[in-house]
Amino acid sequence: MSKTTLSEAGAAIAAPDTPTPRTFKRRSKRMKAALPYLLVAPAVIYLLGITFYPGIYAITQSFYEVKFGPWKPVGWANYAKLWNDHQFWQALWNTFIIGAISLTLQCLIALALAFYAYRDPWVKGWRIIFLIPMLFMPSAVAFIYKLMFLDGRVFSDILIRLGLIETNLAIQSSVWGSRALLILADVWQWTPFLFIIFVAGLQSQDEEVEEAARLDGASWYAIFWNISLPIMKPIIAVALILRAIDITTMFTNVFIITKGGPAFGTETISYFIYRTGFKFFNFGYASAASVIMLILTIIIAQFVVKRAFVSART
Repeated sequence: MSKTTLSEAGAAIAAPDTPTPRTFKRRSKRMKAALPYLLVAPAVIYLLGITFYPGIYAITQSFYEVKFGPWKPVGWANYAKLWNDHQFWQALWNTFIIGAISLTLQCLIALALAFYAYRDPWVKGWRIIFLIPMLFMPSAVAFIYKLMFLDGRVFSDILIRLGLIETNLAIQSSVWGSRALLILADVWQWTPFLFIIFVAGLQSQDEEVEEAARLDGASWYAIFWNISLPIMKPIIAVALILRAIDITTMFTNVFIITKGGPAFGTETISYFIYRTGFKFFNFGYASAASVIMLILTIIIAQFVVKRAFVSART
């Protein structure tokens, strides 16, 4: 066989394995499509590791009596005990009351600030000031409020010097006074979170719609109430769900300021789980309470978000 024939045969055999421009183009498209998933894969794996595994572990633990020693299977006994536990239902009620009032105040204040920061040029230039409370550590804010209203009695001393009261305020001995203190601390620190989201939502709206309403003689308040607010319903719903989940896990303020008192009047579900697990060392019972709270949170969040998006489309 000649050298020419051998070279042609070798080229014919090697030809199918040689990448063509079309093959490179196909591979590049696949790589472009897979690149976003590859970039977020480490974060997703990390989040699954710190959330999915502990969640499965807590669900499994809720069917056992877990103290110091071997796990004892008890089936649904922990959940049945929760159903008849007055302190558990009291903690749920406290969480709902404190969270509902705090979330309502935060939403109203954040909407008002976002409206003026979006429209008023002077306020718009100083909007960064509204974000300062969110930069503090939650524990630092809790200690500041405890010092001002309880231990240091700074607030009571100011009112006494102004002649508004004669004796120190007994905030810690009042259930509603203690709740109001927790609400005040939470509203002061986390209203800026909603403020940022609402301002971003207002800035993302179509300016032509507002301009048309303005040419028709509508005032700023009418535009905000009839145009901006309905468009922002999904944004507001998602923001409120995020804050509601955070309020559900309120622990730092309760632990530092009130310790759940007086008479369990400010004990939230997070503090109840902490007290059950790390004071009485009943980890299975605490896990059952956390599972119940997780299920309730998912149901409520799904209902609110679904209603908000449906109403926004209609």
